[in-house]
Amino acid sequence: MRGLQGRIAVVTGGGSGLGRGMAQRLASEGVRVAVLDLNLAGAQDTVEQIARAGGEGLAVAVDIADYAACEAAVDQVEGHWQGLDILVNNAGWDKAMPFLDSEPALWKKIVDINLYGPLNMHHVVVPRMLTRGQGKVINIASDAGRVGSSGESVYSACKGGIIAFGKTLSREVARRGVIINAVCPGPSDTPLFADFAGEGEAGEKLRASLARSIPLKRLGTAEDIAGIVTFLASDEANFIVGQTISVSGGLTMHG
Repeated sequence: MRGLQGRIAVVTGGGSGLGRGMAQRLASEGVRVAVLDLNLAGAQDTVEQIARAGGEGLAVAVDIADYAACEAAVDQVEGHWQGLDILVNNAGWDKAMPFLDSEPALWKKIVDINLYGPLNMHHVVVPRMLTRGQGKVINIASDAGRVGSSGESVYSACKGGIIAFGKTLSREVARRGVIINAVCPGPSDTPLFADFAGEGEAGEKLRASLARSIPLKRLGTAEDIAGIVTFLASDEANFIVGQTISVSGGLTMHG
């Protein structure tokens, strides 16, 4: 895709699942990819896979819920490569349960990771992009933030908030060269989904039930999401601003 060779990207939560797939796909297009993850070993494994495929990566440990840690991580990336062109806010976490059975301590953890984490990364990265007069931000939201998802009420609120936040910030910064969009995966075969579905027969029944409800008759994969993320990061998408794109195999349709 046009405009990606030699760019520098940060992918949060790139140590596994969808984030790993995004990091690998961006690297395959010639992007130098900083893989930020709370799990440094997972980030290092992603970087090793990128290197084996001929790409260039950097593993950085960070808790995105910690603003100072986000600053330090981005400083490390820019010190290593002298720039930052693309931010993919992918890191997230959830624990599924009915809202009325949940407790404020759980709400706080979910909000800290899924809402404050991306806010921290925007606040650290976007001013640097504005100084350079260009940048792309792709927020990985969720269809849970568009249409709701049983057992994920607070997570859905966070993802809906990130969608609205991205649209608003787009209006503030697009004229200065920074473009923000959101991607909403549907049910995808990831470690987060495995945690959500649970182990054993109950988990397999949920997986099978969801697959039956998706027109393509399967859960999404990292490769399904990585393509649209890479497209939005490229020059091919320079006139796409503030949009929310569902990648759900047709489970949800709008537009």
